[in-house]
Order: sequence, then C-alpha cells, then structure tokens
Amino acid sequence: MPEPDRSLDLFFEQLVEGRLSRRQVLGRLGAAGLTFSSAGALLSACGGVKGTATNSASKPVTANHPKVAIKQLNFSNWPLYIDKSVLKDFEKKYPGSNVKYTEEINENDDFFGKVRQQLQRGDSLNRDIVVLTDWMAGRWVRSGWVEPIDRRNTPNVTKNLQPSLKHPKFDPNRSYTTPWQSGMTAIGYDPQKTGRKLTSIDDLWDPKFKGKVSLIADPRDSAGLVLISMGKNTATATVDDWLAAIDKIDQENKKGQIRRFTGNDYTTDLAKGNLWVSVAYSGDIFQLKADNPRLEFLIPEQGAIIWTDNMMMPQKPPHPYAAETMMNYVYDPQVAAKIAAYVDYVTPVVGAQQAMEKIDPKLVHNELIFPTQETLAKLQPYPSFSNLSDEQKIVEAMQQVTGA
Repeated sequence: MPEPDRSLDLFFEQLVEGRLSRRQVLGRLGAAGLTFSSAGALLSACGGVKGTATNSASKPVTANHPKVAIKQLNFSNWPLYIDKSVLKDFEKKYPGSNVKYTEEINENDDFFGKVRQQLQRGDSLNRDIVVLTDWMAGRWVRSGWVEPIDRRNTPNVTKNLQPSLKHPKFDPNRSYTTPWQSGMTAIGYDPQKTGRKLTSIDDLWDPKFKGKVSLIADPRDSAGLVLISMGKNTATATVDDWLAAIDKIDQENKKGQIRRFTGNDYTTDLAKGNLWVSVAYSGDIFQLKADNPRLEFLIPEQGAIIWTDNMMMPQKPPHPYAAETMMNYVYDPQVAAKIAAYVDYVTPVVGAQQAMEKIDPKLVHNELIFPTQETLAKLQPYPSFSNLSDEQKIVEAMQQVTGA
C-alpha cells in the first residue's frame, strides 16, 4: 500500500490562495448532450448584488446542533458529482433516514440567481447542504447566508481534511464550509487530429488548428491560461495583465483561430473530433476517454489552473445535524475514495489514496486524481480580485470578445 502523497499539501495550499473563481458544470453533461450558459449570468450576479457583509469569518464561531434521529437530508449538488451508491449506503447506516439529493447546481451564478431573493429576505432555502465554488461560497459567508458548522459532529473532517485546506482566506477557521472536490483547468486535445504532441499553452494558436480550437468563456479559465503563458502569476497579476491576456484572445478570435467560446459543452465536439484542441477540465477528459481513448489532458510546462468546491449549510437549514453527519460520512477515506473513483476529481480527504487500493488500484497513481509533485508545482489558483470593479472590468472585456 503506497505512502500518503504529502505533495497534496502543496496542491491544497495553492487552492486556498484567495477567492477562487467558479468552476463550470461537469463536462460529462456536455457528453450527454446537455449545455448551460456560462457567461451571461456572471456580470449581473457580480454587479447587481451587494452582500450585506454581516459575517466576519475571521472570528471564531461556535454552533450547537444536538444529535437527533436523522429522518431527512436535503442535499443540492452539481450533476454527476457523487456515486449514488454512497447515498444509499448512508441511508443504510442511518436507518429511517431519507436523502433528497438534487442535481440542481449547474452554474454558481445560475443557482445564486435562483435563491438570491430568499437569501436576502433571510428565509430558509429548505436545503441542508449546497456545494459551491470558493468565490461564491465566500460571498455567502461574508453576507451571513450560511449556518455555522458544529465541528463536534464532524470528527472525520477535523481528522482527515488536508492540512493546507484548513485555513482559506474566505473562511479561515472552516466555521462555515467543508471542501468537497477539486480539479484543474488546462488543455484537452486529440493527438491524431493535431498530428503531434502538444506541450504549450501557445499551441492553442498554431495556424494548423485554425477553426478547431475552443476556449471556455469564463476569463478565469481561458484568460488565466493565456496569462500564465505570458509569464504572469494568476495570484499576483494586475488588471492590466488580465486585459492583455484577453486582448491576445481577441486577436486570435479575429483571425478565425477560435471555433467558439463554450461552457461545458466543448466536450461533445472534442469527443467527436469537431474540435481538436480545447481549454478543458481535468475530470472531463478522464471521462471522455471512454468515448474517445485518444484524448489527452495537457498540463503545459508554463502551468495550469486549479479550483475547489465546498459543502455548506444555507441559512436556517431544516436538518443541520443530518447535514453535519453527511459531511462527516464523506470524510471517511473509504467513502471519499469511492466518490473520487466516480467523479475523477481530486479528493480533499487524507487517506483516500491508500483506500483507493481496494476500490480501484488502477487509479491510485492517476495524475488527474492524485497529482504528483511535478504536476502540483505547475498549478496556479484562480484570481483573487482586489475589488468588485476590477472583476467587472475583466468580465466585461471577456464578454466583448465572446459576444456574450
């Protein structure tokens, strides 16, 4: 059985550098023929909502959720983001419980728009757990829209959470959030179509691939990669650096290099060969190999992007103890490995790599689930914009290029 991969500490340390941007819906939805808008809602959500900033996440928070019989749990997550047998196993472990699991979070902004008015009124969402990307989770924490977690009910989290994930800036004491899964944004491509192995972000601009390239519409993904190719670091880049990266994308788009800008729906065209090269998510390519075994996921020498999603309880959850029990349950290494084997993203649970030996030995050293030290050294976080106006300026510039 392999020793724990201590290099994951570095990976998660990078993940929590600031407020991560949104991760778009899992690519397997695209392979199933489902698509979602990824650009239009962002500006309205960012510019049209001002949080009340009622929480100071830096202050220690205590919660008291007594142990009660678990009868109901309302769990909202992204599509295809859990092995459903895990839910059945949970119900067996807690007889009489019923998990209402809803795959309704197709996009951070879309989901926020759906529940925004309830949050601002102080109403319960009638949901016990929601899973949101760090930047959106941070917004909810700052606005006072989340229930603190009674950590006495989550001993597995306390014991098994990757050490470097314990103190993110948006929730430094993990009073309100618990990491769910993490992943990477880089380049997916078909070597048979390109005629060669790719090594660089700049390969996106090879004239031979004209009209066969797609970029994700969110600037944090595509412009982030271009920014890295320019020698900048996403954690420290200025607004002007980001605008220069977007300008480069604009130039290539005007040349006809880019077939289209996408949400998760690049996956269908990439699997079918309509696209040769795409900005892509790590778990997507792992899954798409079932349809097109030639596909490869490239983490360029210059670097790539990383992100994470989090579980949290919205304000006035109807069943807080049930929610905390579920959080504790999925932090059992055996359960975490089972989830990781299904979703093909990086688990935040210490011990999951060893547990994977019994679940699927072929995945123990899979780069897309358990990145090596060499891979981790290349990864950079999504940006932490200094203020809302900077974020809006970048989003608006990208929308002008994409036509959103």
